[in-house]
Amino acid sequence: VKEGPRAVSLALSCLSCACGDLPPPRVRTSFYGRFRHFLDIIDPRTLFVTERRLREAVQLLEDYKNGTLRPGVTNEQAILHPDTNEKIFMPFRMSGYIPFGTPIVSVTIPSLTSLSVAFQWLNQSHNACVNYANRNATKPSPASKFIQGYLGAVISAVSIAVGLNVLVQKANKFTPATRLLVQRFVPFPAVASANICNVVLMRYGELEEGIDVLDGDGNLVGSSKIAARHALLETALTRVVLPMPILVLPPIVMSMLEKTALLQARPRLLLPVQSLVCLAAFGLALPLAISLFPQMSEIETSQLEPEIARATSSRTVVYNKGL
Repeated sequence: VKEGPRAVSLALSCLSCACGDLPPPRVRTSFYGRFRHFLDIIDPRTLFVTERRLREAVQLLEDYKNGTLRPGVTNEQAILHPDTNEKIFMPFRMSGYIPFGTPIVSVTIPSLTSLSVAFQWLNQSHNACVNYANRNATKPSPASKFIQGYLGAVISAVSIAVGLNVLVQKANKFTPATRLLVQRFVPFPAVASANICNVVLMRYGELEEGIDVLDGDGNLVGSSKIAARHALLETALTRVVLPMPILVLPPIVMSMLEKTALLQARPRLLLPVQSLVCLAAFGLALPLAISLFPQMSEIETSQLEPEIARATSSRTVVYNKGL
């Protein structure tokens, strides 16, 4: 829990994602500002925030809007969805992505043949639920859409990931050492490709229905399919960047650590050490990836549908990209 002046500052910088009638925060204008902001959003300590503390955080935002701000704490954005104001299920929050995802990622990296399908399924299932829980939710989505998206996302993602692993294992022309090295790095292109399929299929409804766009005063201008395409493209790019440190750095670090006398004498420590390395890489990768684009993105009305451009005098509109 973050208390004192920094909490108030953070609350003010977060407000535009939860309240459309507030001025754009400085946090959106720079990568470093967004990075600092998302470090707070993914803080695992927010998983343990009580209902009372959450109500206090929401009240803090209301006090700011009403001009009666008092010192306090805020965890609202890490827990509530900005479109629905409903609590996101703990494992699928951005603050739960690392603690719940690291155990899966740490055992997915070795790409063991007998367990590859099971761990890739777990990994992509978790990713699918995170993508859905943090989507743009300005339009209602029936359960059938979620089921269709989930099945398509997980089946395609697992097929890509496992298929590349099978190709590597059949590459007999490689020496054992080279083959082992390639096997360790195959998860990156596999997971990156799978992540794109996962995001698009889990949020395909946004492409069909469009997403709400708002003017500078927070007024609803209309629903845009073009804005939805931009939102999914930006989110897909973050999912390509996300596995880079997670799946590239740990193999490099572990290849060096495995040669140390400690791990050679105690091979049982390999998995715990690898998990810690993955945890550090994941903790770095997540805020870096989701900071590439602001959650509340801007787009010029001239790039949107003609009816959207005619409906407002604003030169730009904003939309919730999702995370």
